Amino acid sequence: MAQGALTGLRLIEMGQLIAGPFCGQLMGDHGAEVIKIEPPKIGDAMRSWGQGIPLWFSVVGRNKKSITLNLREKEGQDIVRQLVAKSDFLLENFRPGTMEKWGLGYDRLSTINEALIMIRVSGYGQTGPYSSRAGYGSIGEAMGGMRYIAGEPDRLPSRVGLSIGDSLAATYACLGAMMALHHRHLTGKGQVVDSAIYEAVLANMESTVPEYSVAGHIRERTGSILPKIAPSNVYTTTDGSVLIGGNQDSVWKRMADMMGQAELAEDPRYATHVARGENQTELDELINLWTQTLSSDAVLELCEKHGVPAGKMFRAPEMLADPHYQAREALVKFDHPQHENFVMQNVAPKLSETPGHIESIGPELGAHNEAIYGELLGMDSTKMADLEKRGVI
Repeated sequence: MAQGALTGLRLIEMGQLIAGPFCGQLMGDHGAEVIKIEPPKIGDAMRSWGQGIPLWFSVVGRNKKSITLNLREKEGQDIVRQLVAKSDFLLENFRPGTMEKWGLGYDRLSTINEALIMIRVSGYGQTGPYSSRAGYGSIGEAMGGMRYIAGEPDRLPSRVGLSIGDSLAATYACLGAMMALHHRHLTGKGQVVDSAIYEAVLANMESTVPEYSVAGHIRERTGSILPKIAPSNVYTTTDGSVLIGGNQDSVWKRMADMMGQAELAEDPRYATHVARGENQTELDELINLWTQTLSSDAVLELCEKHGVPAGKMFRAPEMLADPHYQAREALVKFDHPQHENFVMQNVAPKLSETPGHIESIGPELGAHNEAIYGELLGMDSTKMADLEKRGVI
């Protein structure tokens, strides 16, 4: 793997889909050796996911090594223990209790390797009355409060268009792993990182809970606006739409001047933050009347000239063509054995000394069996052939 900040560390990735594997992707992007365990012949369900063409695994499986292993077999569980003895992290996102049922709970694994950091991602966490329930990201988004406030006020709650709950839980899992790694540097001992999807969503819910506990206010769906914060909305143009954020007093003054309506900045209805919030709908209508007379590019040029934050709604085509994306190498083209012009998001965040790197796309199922079982664990070819014949690997 590339020389990243986590070079020299080994992660055993168990589990499937997004909530666990995205954490593995983040760590692999920054140099960790990620050994992904997948069911023989079947593999991670992500291998068949994607809209149109199943390409998702090529992204979430990047920078990983794939081995096949039947975790329900005692011999498979014993192999996990052998890997744990040689690893820094074990990542799993099974339903709580599954690892314990297999004899792979932290109480057992820590006796093999006291420095092991076990990263556990689940819907509701490892404890509590809901812990044993099956949990998907969508349910965590609902329970964490995000789904209720997503969408238009006159419709049922909406999805944000991405598996954000899973990704947030995986990101917090990665953050927790780095904290645990520092603690290990100080003490020599590992610990358990318990990342629950609903709590990862909850952590991003701003002040929604104290707004209710203190003032009895419950946030509702508001569509594209920031309630009482104006102007900040999507406005139509002659060829599409742009998002403009001119809500700070000084920015709004420049924006009014940009629109050729400098008097609006002194108008009592719009002169202050509070006043603009109270007259948000009317102000948005005024701005929309102005933007409708210009192209999106013309609006953006004016906003840039006057120091008003603004931007287009980017899709993949706009991302690929954008000069800022190109200058920062936010996207990277990679050779794919089945598909031409395979482009995906690059490593984030950017580190100045150890920037991370994409070494490979998601590997073929079991592509690294020989390297891991033969070289790392020292199995001979006869043993591996026997395990494969019996469906253990």
